[in-house]
Amino acid sequence: MSSPGAGRFPWPLIALLAGACTIGFVPIFVRLTEAGPAAGGFWRLALALPLLAPFVFRRTAAPAPANPAKPSLAMLLAGVFFAADLAFWHYGIGMTSVANATVLANLTPIVVVVIGFVFFRERVGPIFLAGMTLGLLGAWTMAEGRGAAAPGSNPPLGDILSAATALWYAAYFLCVRQARVRFGTMAVMFWSSLVGAICLAGVMLALGEQVIPSGPGGWAACLGLALAHVTGQGAIAWALGRLPTATASVVVLVQPAVAALLGWMIFSEAMTPLQGLGALAALAGVALAQWAASRDQRRADQAAALSQ
Repeated sequence: MSSPGAGRFPWPLIALLAGACTIGFVPIFVRLTEAGPAAGGFWRLALALPLLAPFVFRRTAAPAPANPAKPSLAMLLAGVFFAADLAFWHYGIGMTSVANATVLANLTPIVVVVIGFVFFRERVGPIFLAGMTLGLLGAWTMAEGRGAAAPGSNPPLGDILSAATALWYAAYFLCVRQARVRFGTMAVMFWSSLVGAICLAGVMLALGEQVIPSGPGGWAACLGLALAHVTGQGAIAWALGRLPTATASVVVLVQPAVAALLGWMIFSEAMTPLQGLGALAALAGVALAQWAASRDQRRADQAAALSQ
């Protein structure tokens, strides 16, 4: 049996690669916003709303499974979790290196499966456990192998916040997966972005952050965040349903590689050899765990179908 989208395989692959590379620019833009960390997240979502709205409120003759102009509870919760994700990650980006912040945040696939196992009794196999162990060991090596000249104002706290980002994004991902049963990608992105922007506005005001960027460069970075949010996330969402899971799980991990390269080029944040080894181990573990979880789920679905 051919995989979904096999006849159009190059285009989804190109879209996925382009989307992952685009998201790789996000931590760079966060550093350049000239505003507070939560404020940067607010502008990312607020400026993206006018770009997403036409896809949600347009008139169409084709019947839709659900009215995209009326958000579901899953969409609203996705916005709350996404706001927490951005707040934690943006603060982490400011306190530790771009590479550490991005790799640690990409532990999300492991967290999603662990949540499924704990709360929904979804089965996990030995290959997933091996991948999870490799991923966590690699993440720990990255955090501990930075050496004496660690970039960032508070690397240990930045690493903790970046790792916690994976928890919030996992909750966001699970809500999005539930919402996508009835709604399209753009509707989910619009409503989660709107709720997320409102939540982040409350956070930035409560923490007394600088809300308005200091100059044109800061505004350009905020616009870059919004464009990356729409085009990068949109391209990834479109491509994921059209590619084999094994391929997608590996290609998406180009994002932290791009972020680490840009962090080195722009902010002179070179990784130690031990950190580089840890990063490779973490990303390989995530890819292996994600592939194993998808394979185990596919086998479980096939067994359930045969038993009916």
